[in-house]
Order: sequence, then C-alpha cells, then structure tokens
Amino acid sequence: MKPATTLDRDRVRELFDLRGAYLAQTGGGYRDDPYPIWHRLRAESEVHPGTVHELTGYPGPAAFSGLPHPDRPHFSAFGFAACDTAYRNPDLFASAPEPVDPNKGKLDALNSMISMNGAQHRRYRALVQPSFVPARAEWWIRNWIEQTVHQLIDGFAADGRAELNVDFCAAIPVLTITGSFGVPVEQALEFRAALGRPDAVVELIRPIVAQRRKAPRDDLISVLVEAELKGEDGTTQRLTDAEIHSFVVLLLAAGSGTTWKQMGITLTALLQRPDVLAAVAADRSLLRPAIDEALRWTPTDPMFSRYVTRDTELQGVSLPAGSVLHLCIGAANRDPARWDNPDEYDITRRLRPSFAFGGGAHACLGMHVAKAEMMTGIGALLDRLPNLRADPEAEPTRFIGMYERGPTEIPVVFG
Repeated sequence: MKPATTLDRDRVRELFDLRGAYLAQTGGGYRDDPYPIWHRLRAESEVHPGTVHELTGYPGPAAFSGLPHPDRPHFSAFGFAACDTAYRNPDLFASAPEPVDPNKGKLDALNSMISMNGAQHRRYRALVQPSFVPARAEWWIRNWIEQTVHQLIDGFAADGRAELNVDFCAAIPVLTITGSFGVPVEQALEFRAALGRPDAVVELIRPIVAQRRKAPRDDLISVLVEAELKGEDGTTQRLTDAEIHSFVVLLLAAGSGTTWKQMGITLTALLQRPDVLAAVAADRSLLRPAIDEALRWTPTDPMFSRYVTRDTELQGVSLPAGSVLHLCIGAANRDPARWDNPDEYDITRRLRPSFAFGGGAHACLGMHVAKAEMMTGIGALLDRLPNLRADPEAEPTRFIGMYERGPTEIPVVFG
C-alpha cells in the first residue's frame, strides 16, 4: 500500500473545503453562527412553517435531505421533543415520499437503504449491520484506520506545524471507506470526486465487485457480495450489482464526509480550550466524552428530513400529508429543556443521548466506525505531537456551512 501521504493536497482541499464549489450547494457559503437564531425560533415554537435555511436567514443554494421539493409544504422542527416524536414514528414521518428500489430508477445515495421504510429497511440494514457494530470497530481500526492515521502523521511530524483539516481530518475517513472497498490509495480521491456522478462511482467499483464475486477477501465489498437478502416470502438471494452499487454510493457519501468534519469540530473545540486539551492528553479516558460532547454541541450535519404520510399535528402545528418536516437536530441538541447550559462545550456533563447520529431505526449505521476513527486519530495526534496547540500566528479556526457544518483550516504547532 502506498503511503497515505501521497494524496494530492490541492485536490483534497478542493474536495473537502466547505467554502469551495464542490460543497456550495449544501450551504457552504454560510459564515454565521446559526445557534442564536435557532434558540429564538425554538423559544417561539418547536415547529415552524418553512425550511431551516430560510428561517435562519440564509438565501443561498441549500440542497440537502428533503430539499428542494418546491411543490411540497415545508416545516422545520427545532425542539428535542418534536424531533424525538418524528424519529419514534417512522410510519407517520417517513424517510422517503415513495418506496425506493435500488434495482430501478436513478442511481443515487437517496435511492438506497437510507430512504427505505419499514420491513424493507430492516432487511437491507441487517445485511451490513454486523460489520458496523461496536465489536467490529477493532476490525476497522486494524485493517484501515490505524495505518492511515500514522502514515498521515508521518507526513508532518517532523515539521513542527500542520494544517489538520486537510492534512489529517479530511483524509482519514475517505481512505478508511475506500480502503474497506479494496480501492488503492491513489484512487481514493477519484471516488470522492465522483460522488456527484454516481455512474462514475459504479465504473470505478464494478471491477472490484466482479473480483470479489470470484474471490472474496476480508473487506466490505466481500461482505456485500456474500450477503443474502431475505425476501418477504422467506426466500433468500444474493444482492444484485445494482443493490451493491447503491450501498457503495451511500457508504461513500456518508463515510467520507461526516467524520472528516466531526473530527475537525472536536479538535477545534479542544484546541480552543487548552485546559481541556491538556486534561484529555493527560487522561485518555476523557477522549470519548470529549468526542460525544462535540457531537452534541455541534453536529456536522445539523438537519435531516422526513415526509409526512398523513395529516397530523406536531407540537400544536398542523402538518398536511405530503409535507416535508425538517428535523433541525443541531437546535434539538442544544435544547435547554434537555441540557443545562447547552451552548457550553462541557466534557464533564452527564451523557444523555443526542441526535448527532439521528435516531430510531435510521440511526447512523456507521456511528461506531466514525467514533473509532476519531478516537484513533485524535489519540495518535496527542501521542505523537508533544505540546500540540493552535498556531498563535494563524487565523483562528471558524465553523462555517449551513447543512454541512465544519471548520475552516485548523493550523497547529507542536514540539
């Protein structure tokens, strides 16, 4: 395997900078702190007519889960109780407006398991769930995460400084997920760049799928080609190529994007609080609560959507059948009805489940892999970079973005 540090840094920056054209459509141009506005909206009503970005005052393009759908009424939930109700009632608040079938229609991350409902979702999720349970985290760490993390640090450990958003955070998840597909390092960024063109992803993955059908290995594509999908009549069959391709597109979209930003958010929160960073460096048992608190405090994807299947009422607001309900989990995760001083990043607070990884049957499949990447990555930085601290001469890191929030550059010095 070539060293991970052979990644083209300019290409990584192009694909992983929220301010760039690649992520503009999700609201990368938003520069403000949305939380004061979300607090005000929640205090007025847990549920409002309109979309999250419109209610926040962002006029730019913002396509994301449940958007744009200009022909449907839109509502947004900002309170924990409202979001919890939606997650707990998937028949009423569905993941997609119509049934999806990866064997038909457009190849897209939304024409996959993430948009399935009910029994269909349970059957497909059961195929890959065993590879993502906490007990399998060591499989991911041993095969892909640990090697990637240390190769990346090797690339700047002797320099005394680094920019961790591009040099580190962005590369880890894309190399982890493509590595689990059996993709060579030099092709990893091709997969990330092809996300907007799923047909291109298929052309890259097709030969690997064919190879694994002939000779399975210890990787995720082999898990998929050997999986048996149970039908409603009780019979089983292997996944079609189209079904495998839908999984690949979904896992690539989720696995190479969210963890990068969330790791950067966690690192920034620690670097901006040197006393907390020092405490975590001295006592690694504090790293997990530091990550969990960052997930609550600033989830990287602060909104997901559900489709209302019949006329209903939520927190006193009437929602007609066919409307879209946007769950602003970023606001829900700072609901003062659930957390004291919710705007504070406090790693000592009592852990309560948040919506950082969604909720209900659609809770993020890869949450344990994401945490393993963050634990391994941040832990290795603390092990190998003595006196790690924010670069005092650089522009301070900021969080930007609307539906994908994350840090700008994370310049650090050490030694």
